[in-house]
Amino acid sequence: NFFNHKKIVFTGSLNSISRDEAKYLAKQVGAKILSNVSKTTDYVIIGEKAGSKSKKAEELNIDTLTEDEFLKKINS
Repeated sequence: NFFNHKKIVFTGSLNSISRDEAKYLAKQVGAKILSNVSKTTDYVIIGEKAGSKSKKAEELNIDTLTEDEFLKKINS
């Protein structure tokens, strides 16, 4: 899976699933969930009203995905 062995952070509110469900799905395919963005983060999943984590990802040049992009990749 796309997220296998990847470190991901969620920020903002998700619309179609809860954050807990999203984290569960990511863990099921081998992702590691982090609470803070750092240079070792692979992806930041951006929901509505994303805050400082989104800005930090941009500063560190970390790839970001929208909720829809995350769901497409998690289901592929």
